[in-house]
This record gives sequence, structure tokens and C-alpha cells, in this order.
Amino acid sequence: MNLRALVSVGGKPGLFKLVGQNKSGFILETLDEQKIKSVVNLSSAKMATLEDITIYGDDEELKLIDILERIKERGDVPSAKADSNTLREFFREVAPDHDEQRVYTSDIKKIINWYLIIRELPLFHEEAVSDDSSPEQAAE
Repeated sequence: MNLRALVSVGGKPGLFKLVGQNKSGFILETLDEQKIKSVVNLSSAKMATLEDITIYGDDEELKLIDILERIKERGDVPSAKADSNTLREFFREVAPDHDEQRVYTSDIKKIINWYLIIRELPLFHEEAVSDDSSPEQAAE
């Protein structure tokens, strides 16, 4: 799963694809059919790539990408509108070490919604790009 260019923007629903940068900020594109572009200024908005997001764990933080991989392996995903007990039970299976006191049902709903968005994208089936690629590989 290659999530490198996907970002979440605080205060905006859904996910966005990072398509560029200009002097005003980052250029983002919606992942829906409309492909609406907008500019986000980091001084006024909080933005995080899905690769960098972590979930509170009992011992250490859990990477969102690892949780999404486990959801992918599991296959069946409950609706984000399911009751909180169903969502919590599901999340215990895909993220058994999450901190149940600090990971709220709203967080679980958001992760499920993000999963449902990205599973339709071609990059969902791509291999993650490693950070240790050589400059020659990056130029290709």
C-alpha cells in the first residue's frame, strides 16, 4: 500500500492527494470524481500524511499504515455507522495493542472511512516506496 501522497487536513473531511507546492502552500486534490484542487497554507491548517499518522498504543504508538494493512488482510470491514461496540470489537482485532482509553470511537470511524476511500484507489495495491532508495532510482 503506497500512501506517500495522501494527506489528511485538519478541519476538512476526507483525504486529499498532494499534487504540488507553490509559494502559498501545498496544492491538494480531492480523491473523488471531481478532482477539485485547493491550496492549503500550513500556517493556517494542520496537514499530515497517512504514512506519518500513528495511533495511541498500550506500549508504543501504532502506525496507521500497519493497521490499514491488517484491515486489508481481514477483508470485511464494518460500516463506519455501526454501533460503538461493533467498531471497538473490530478495532481490537486489527489493532490489538491500541490504547482503548485514548482511541475514541470517532477515531475508529475516521480510520474505517479512510480505508473505504483508499481501497478504491490504484495506489492501494502498489508497494510502499522505501525511503532508502538511491538517487539513481528516484531519477528513473
